[in-house]
Amino acid sequence: MTASRGAKRIAAWVAGLLVVAMAGLYVASLLGFSLFHPKQSESALLNSIQNTSKYVAAVGDFEVLVDDKEDNPFLPDIIAGRKTLFVGAGTVNAYVDLSGLAKDDVKLSEDGKSVTIRLPAPQLEKPNLDQSRTGLVSQNRGVLDQVSDFLAASDQAKFYKMAEDKIAKASEKTELKKRASENTKTMLAGMFGSLGLQATFL
Repeated sequence: MTASRGAKRIAAWVAGLLVVAMAGLYVASLLGFSLFHPKQSESALLNSIQNTSKYVAAVGDFEVLVDDKEDNPFLPDIIAGRKTLFVGAGTVNAYVDLSGLAKDDVKLSEDGKSVTIRLPAPQLEKPNLDQSRTGLVSQNRGVLDQVSDFLAASDQAKFYKMAEDKIAKASEKTELKKRASENTKTMLAGMFGSLGLQATFL
């Protein structure tokens, strides 16, 4: 009888230790600790990059002048026609869309110490006009156009569109895309460096 009670006590003691140990592991997992070292894989690295998604890596600031003239072929400028000066100012974001990376674009070395990445080409977003710096500078109108504007408010939407188009074209001629590519590489190199991986870009 005594032996049976002793066995039961030992069993209860072992069970208690197991419960405490499991509870400790659970709490540690909630706090981000692990007894096991995570093993890097290409899939894990790919997911890490894709989670970064659309990375805005450079921003360009632009200011353009829109010079628009509307002539009436049958009437002199003093009677009909208008000449408009409109200033457009704003920014253009240059970004790299990392969500489109495929498995073949990320290669982990056999020794698990370096990674090779083929980055997508950088892109430019639509210009973001700064309303506080964008607007009409001057406008010379013929008599008929003045009357028309008095009866109905002048629509400046086309000038905003012309300013956006002009800024978009100007941004294409800059090194924004190149700067975005370089900054993205720097960001990813730092991210993988913190994981002990050396990043190389194609």
